[in-house]
This record gives sequence, structure tokens and C-alpha cells, in this order.
Amino acid sequence: MGTILLLVIYLAFISLGLPDSMLGASWPVMRLDLNAPLGIAGLLSMTVTVGTIVSSLLSGVVVRRFGTGTVTLASCVMTASALIGFSYAPSVVWLIVSAIPLGLGGGAVDAALNHYVAARYKAHHMSWLHCFWGVGATAGPMIMGAFLSGNASWRDGYLAVAGIQFALVIILVFTLPLWRARAGKASTRSEVEHSETASPSGREVASKPLQVKGVKLALASFLFYCGVEMTVGLWGSSYLVKERGLAADEAALWGSIYFAGITIGRFITGFISFKLSNRLLIRGGQILTLTGVLLLLLPLPTGCALAGLLIMGLGLAPIYPCMLHETPVRFGQEHAGKIMGYQMAVAYTGSTLLPPLLGLLAGFATIGVFPIYIAVSAAAMMLFSERLNVLLNRRHERSADIHPL
Repeated sequence: MGTILLLVIYLAFISLGLPDSMLGASWPVMRLDLNAPLGIAGLLSMTVTVGTIVSSLLSGVVVRRFGTGTVTLASCVMTASALIGFSYAPSVVWLIVSAIPLGLGGGAVDAALNHYVAARYKAHHMSWLHCFWGVGATAGPMIMGAFLSGNASWRDGYLAVAGIQFALVIILVFTLPLWRARAGKASTRSEVEHSETASPSGREVASKPLQVKGVKLALASFLFYCGVEMTVGLWGSSYLVKERGLAADEAALWGSIYFAGITIGRFITGFISFKLSNRLLIRGGQILTLTGVLLLLLPLPTGCALAGLLIMGLGLAPIYPCMLHETPVRFGQEHAGKIMGYQMAVAYTGSTLLPPLLGLLAGFATIGVFPIYIAVSAAAMMLFSERLNVLLNRRHERSADIHPL
């Protein structure tokens, strides 16, 4: 039963990733049909992410009231309905209205399932869970690209993905008894750490965890990580069309390849995490990301820029799940719960603010600022991460001096 439920959770994360990457792939064509400025994509992305932040903050209360299975089902209904709204949108205003339930539904299922897996399954499942998000994020632009390259329109692409979402809704309806049967259960440590409704044990969580040294550096790392990931996903296709001269359907394909890099990288990370520490995986991913950005920055052939997108995807892959998993190690179990919530909120904030900021800059200049913007953001992410590592090393050294062997 636990295995079946885990498969359903993976399917839910595929559906969560599907719409996340479709806007960037379809926007070069959508904006022409709707007579919309280039920068409106940033406003749409911001609307979705604000909804995600709101539903994530409320998800704890909602899950305790209705259960993870019911919340996941309701969230998928919301996202499927929102995608139908996108497919029939007669104007940008309609898109903005449809973006609200898309964000609310996506944020609720994201927070609920991340908590559920962290509480009940082994640590490497976190990387694989986000790998399955990447499967959806990779498939989204591929589906859209297939419609754009044929005689169909971007509206048909959104309608097709809405159909996939409603298929998941049917699966969730039939598997609701499995969620209810496992609610509050705990078996062995290898499969379950604590129940969904369990209360914190030990001392009370600190009322001001933001005062813990290093927390603000960690929050800054999350902000720039999600800013980089979402900015590349949203604007990468537009950059390839406007600056590199690719056709819209070909640019959408390379948007898929970027997300494929994230997907493949997270699948591999699930195995590598048995041998390498989270810190090494985070650092290696950041170095690889900057290498990919360098290929975009240098005056090299278009093929090198395309390879840079793939390399950036591979580099970004281990960073987010490893930073999440490292939280109790960095700050202790006493603070981990609240700090995890802060990290998720700041991560969504980065997704909200950084992509539209690039749209604003591109409006004043050109989309050619894209690689410079990504390079600065990725360098800032690594700077804050390494400063945190230095701080943690010093803390470890002081602890060793106080408690010698």
C-alpha cells in the first residue's frame, strides 16, 4: 500500500511540473495572438507564485483539517480548471485571473506532498520526488512544442495538459482510501520518521529562529536559487528566439531540454547522495551552473549556448533538494520546522520577484541581458552558500574545542 501511494505522489509531482514550464515555452506565440507586451509574462509568473506562497503558508492548517489526500485532490482540480481557463483566454486579463487558481492549487499540493514525503519516507526520496517534478516540467514544453510545430495552437497545448491533470484527479479519487488508511500511521524508521499529525517532541521550537546564526545566509541562497531556476525557465525560450534566431517550436524544445537536465540530475542525485554529502553536491551543482552560464555569456556559436542551458539544468538539479535536506544538520532539529517554512516562503519569493525583474530590464534594454542577469544571480547564490559553509565550519571547530574527544 505504501508503494502504491508513493507512485501516486510521484504522479502528482509530474502534474505539478507540467504547467510550471509551459508559459515560457508558449509565450513567444501567445503574446502575438493576444497583442501583449513581452514583459507581461513576468506579471503572469508573479501572479502564479503569489498564489503559491499564500497556499503554502496556509497548507499546514488545511492539511491538518482535511488530510493530505483531499488537499492534493482539490489542488489538482484547481490547476486543471485554471489550465482550461488559459486555453480559452480571450485576453491577458483572463490569463491573470486563471493564474490565481493555478498558483493556489500548485502551492498547496507542493507544500503538502513535500511534508508528507519528508515525514514518512527515506531521505533519497526527496531528490526523486523533485526529479518527477522535472519529468512534468520537461514534458510541458515538449507538449506545447508539438502543438506549435503542427497546425494546432498554443490553446490546444494547454487544453491537452488540462486533460492530463483531470486524469490524475480520477486516480486521486480512487486512491483517497489509501491516504486515509495511512494517516497518522508510523511503522519502522526506514519507512517512517513520524506521523503526519504528530506533535513536536523535546523542547519547544525557538520563538525567534531567524536569530540563529546562518539562517539569513541560507534564506538568501534559496531566494537566488529559485530566482535562477524560474528565470531560465520563463525567459530562456524568448532569449533563444530574439537573440539566437531560433524558431518558436525549436526554442520550446530547448526549454524542455533545460528541464530535462534538472530531471536527470535529480534522478542521479538520489543515488549519489548515498556517497557524497549534501554540501559537496550543493557546491558541485553551483559550479556546474556557473559553467553553463559562461557558455551563454561568451560570444560562442548557438550550439554552445544550447549546451549551456542543458549544463545549467544539470547543475541546478541537486541544489534545492540538498539544501532542504541539510536544514536540520545546519540549524538543529529544534529550529528545523520553522526554518524550513521560512526557506520555502523565501524560495517562492525569489520565484516571484527575479523573473519579472528580468522582464522589466528587457523592456528597457533587450532580452540580451538574460545571460548577464543569470550570471549575477547564480554568483550571488554561491556566495551566500559558501559564506554559510564558513560560518558552519567555525561553529563546528568551536564545538570540537569545547567537547574534545
